[in-house]
Amino acid sequence: MGLSLATAERWVERWERQQQRYAVDREERFTVIADVVEQSVAGLPGRPSVVDLGCGPGSLAARLARRMPYADIVAVDMDPLLLELARTHHADAARYVDVTIGARDWTHALGLDRPLDAAVSTTALHYLDPDALYRTYRQLAGLLRPGGVLVNGDHFPHDDAALAGLAGCVGRRHAERGQALAHEDWASWWAAVAQDPELTDLLAERRRRQAAVTGSGTGTGTGGAPCLSVSTHERLLRQAGFRHVGAVWQYGDSHVLVAIR
Repeated sequence: MGLSLATAERWVERWERQQQRYAVDREERFTVIADVVEQSVAGLPGRPSVVDLGCGPGSLAARLARRMPYADIVAVDMDPLLLELARTHHADAARYVDVTIGARDWTHALGLDRPLDAAVSTTALHYLDPDALYRTYRQLAGLLRPGGVLVNGDHFPHDDAALAGLAGCVGRRHAERGQALAHEDWASWWAAVAQDPELTDLLAERRRRQAAVTGSGTGTGTGGAPCLSVSTHERLLRQAGFRHVGAVWQYGDSHVLVAIR
């Protein structure tokens, strides 16, 4: 299933443009996540240990690696196609692990030899239901050292419907001003992927895995929509054992949520 570097570069570049439609002020969100991680490991001896949850084609892992080349980054995803794009295009950014977050014993696949200093994620954990999310937060709390951080960047809807509508409007207006909506969308990106013969085997494996989960092999997935509010995430994180929890950045309904072990 190995890919050529040229193919990986082409599809990762298109992914980067496509994702600008969805993540409000995406580059700033990445920067804030890196700021938090860098600050949390400042002054520590040795190489910081970081896990990137739901890494996709390596967007966040690559940025963290450029910002902190001294860190050991483990990047995790369950999508074989996106993971192979990351392995090929961002080969030196991280050690990549093919595992489903929240599955039984999934943390053993990380192959960690010491406590984590940070766990990060961006637009990736919203597919977990509350029980699975709580279980994952508890597992991550157990992996992090005291003082370690979990940093999650995503769209979190407001509990208040009126505010949720306004926050969504703010995000759309920002995307319009930046012409982000001119880029291809999630469905168009996957439709184009399906036409590339070099990705045929990876796409077939992706569909096979989806069928095993959903009972149907049709389609290539959807972008997914977050359904849990910031307050729900904060409550689950505190219940999971994190001491300090709160948002450190927000634009519309896009937040960077930080939890300190």
